[in-house]
Amino acid sequence: MTTAKDIMHAGATWIPAHETLDRAAQLMRDHQVGALPISADGEQDRMVGILTDRDIVVGCVAAGHDPSKVTAGEFAHGTPRWIDADAGVDQVLNEMQTHRIRRLPVVENKKLIGMISEADLAQHLSDDQIAAWAEQVYARG
Repeated sequence: MTTAKDIMHAGATWIPAHETLDRAAQLMRDHQVGALPISADGEQDRMVGILTDRDIVVGCVAAGHDPSKVTAGEFAHGTPRWIDADAGVDQVLNEMQTHRIRRLPVVENKKLIGMISEADLAQHLSDDQIAAWAEQVYARG
C-alpha cells in the first residue's frame, strides 16, 4: 500500500506564530515552498495553522496591510489538518477533498516530517485520481 510518507516531500519548515509575514515570504522563497506550518510560540512541534503564499498576498498585501507588521499567528485560523505518515493514499485524498485543502502536513510519532502538495499528488497518482481530487477541492460551494 502506498502511504502518505511515500508521496510527501520530506522536511517541512516551520514558521513561529510571532514571525512576520515578510519573514514567512523569505522562508518560502528560500525553501521553494508555497506554504509553511505555523507553530505555537515556544512549542515548535505544536501546529496551530498553515500559512500560504496566497494568504500573504490576498489576506495581507492586497488588504493594504504591511507584511513586516502582521504575524503568521494572525493567519492561524481553525483547526489545522494533518495526516499520519502511515495513512494510505485514499485517506490522504479523502482528507484533502473533505476539507478542500491543497497542502497537507504529514506527521509521524507526533512530529512533522513532511508535506503533501498538489505537485506531490501529480507525481504519484493516476490522471483519474488527480481529476477526482481536483473536482472536489476546486468545486465551488
